Amino acid sequence: MTIKSNSTAERMIDVGTAELCVETFGDPDRPAVLLIAGAASSMLSWADGFCERLANAGHHVIRYDQRDTGRSTCDPPGKPSYAMPELASETVALLDALRLPKAHLFGMSMGAGITQLVALDHPERVASIILTGGTPGGPGPFYDDLPRPAPVIMATFAEEQAEPDWTDREAVIRWLIEAERPYAGSAGFDDAAWLDLASRTYDRAVSIASLNNHFVMGDGPEWRDRLGSVRVPTLVLHGADDPMFPGHGAFLAREIPGAELINLAGVGHETPPRFAWDRVVAEIGRRTGA
Repeated sequence: MTIKSNSTAERMIDVGTAELCVETFGDPDRPAVLLIAGAASSMLSWADGFCERLANAGHHVIRYDQRDTGRSTCDPPGKPSYAMPELASETVALLDALRLPKAHLFGMSMGAGITQLVALDHPERVASIILTGGTPGGPGPFYDDLPRPAPVIMATFAEEQAEPDWTDREAVIRWLIEAERPYAGSAGFDDAAWLDLASRTYDRAVSIASLNNHFVMGDGPEWRDRLGSVRVPTLVLHGADDPMFPGHGAFLAREIPGAELINLAGVGHETPPRFAWDRVVAEIGRRTGA
């Protein structure tokens, strides 16, 4: 029998230090999966269809806008009032507000870093962690023993990227699309999906220019040397074609006790693309008991 999932309306939740915009899918009595987006990405980076697929597989799915994205609290552009540890603390505060003693945390890129921090500092709130597009110790400094980003990514770092006129909707949408293009895997870049995502991202943003605050905030204390103390079940889903953190999933899986690594063919540095949804949902369900 197919379980029909219903999305709740977006709602604002006060977590003490910020107001976060939250949306849920599926039955609240099912295992909770909290989706934590990457840098400069709103909750919409977790595609509606993916959230619905995960809910239909027997999960209570939660996605939310982190600070400076979507409809959540925004600081002035270039002046974030927080660092990575604060984002992790707000994740735990969101679980409190939702009255969830525990959840499975699924983090992408910066979200994978936040997920690591929550697992280290609040293991009692974590049923399991799923890391995609992640690197040991978060997306801060590049460690000498880890593979460097692909040349196309290093080139974007080396060149100062001109920001668009944030009041020009079409220009910002084009900028958002082109900023993501180098991160796609060998399966290709879905222009239609990204046009839809970029358009919706612009239209619902409180302060679209604030999204870059994630790139100038502080990382806080490094935590890679603490990963050996993670004691929650861990699944590492890493894009086989990830140009940002090539092969870093293998390092994560080695450094977190008992972690399982699955490399996703054709996937780059991106939230699960449509062709990978069935595999990703099945692997999550195998661990959550949904």
